[in-house]
Amino acid sequence: MNDFQLNPLNPHERWMRAAMDQAQIAFEQDEVPVGAVIVHSDRVIGEGYNQRETLCDPTAHAEMIALTQAAEELGSWRLEDCTLYVTLEPCPMCAGAILQSRVPRVVYGTGDPKAGACDSLFKLLSDSRLNHQSAILSGVLQHECAEILRAFFRQQRALGKK
Repeated sequence: MNDFQLNPLNPHERWMRAAMDQAQIAFEQDEVPVGAVIVHSDRVIGEGYNQRETLCDPTAHAEMIALTQAAEELGSWRLEDCTLYVTLEPCPMCAGAILQSRVPRVVYGTGDPKAGACDSLFKLLSDSRLNHQSAILSGVLQHECAEILRAFFRQQRALGKK
């Protein structure tokens, strides 16, 4: 469901770099480096990075944290007219939260063949059987988004961590 396209005039790269900044914070805190930002009216209203280890919370994904902040900022659980930028394709839990919050557009950097719920394993965000769908744009800064994940897992293996 690509109703918008990447071109040099669109700000997708700018906002994905903001999500990459969040991923870098996660990396530095020994968390899987995934970052997310939610943009409304050309400003970030929610941002997050993975904090599952830090918070001992299986739901503390970058997208979930960013969604909560954005809803608080807007004073509504409906995040209409927003775009979510995330460095890794959302998982089923996050895709469900995206649909529940009515985010109309999701832009992600790299796919997730093990848990991706937008394109790779499932297509939750474009499933017409659900009462809401989100437009999806993938591959924005794909190389950079994939490389920070590869670097993190190389480091973890070198340290003997799982």
